[in-house]
Amino acid sequence: MEQVIHDKAKKEKSASQDPCGYSVADEETEWLQSFLLLLFRSLKRHPPLLLDTVKNLCDILNPLDQLGICKSNPGIIGLVGLVSSVAGMITVAYPQMKLKTC
Repeated sequence: MEQVIHDKAKKEKSASQDPCGYSVADEETEWLQSFLLLLFRSLKRHPPLLLDTVKNLCDILNPLDQLGICKSNPGIIGLVGLVSSVAGMITVAYPQMKLKTC
């Protein structure tokens, strides 16, 4: 995060010197990149959170398909169902991978 802040300060300094080369889209992209980097690092450091997130993303696709919000073919529905089931089996086989709730 410090590197992102340093790079942002450097770009803002160069943008003030050359306003034609700077756009609002660059700022939005930087925010999104820093958010995705933080998300990736958090999930990498906490495997139970990653496993639970993957399982929940897979579980949400079937109801969205049934409601007609997000259409997908039966192969995709079967694949995400399989991934969700495997993630559930991992949490049963390895209790340390279960997301702890307070």
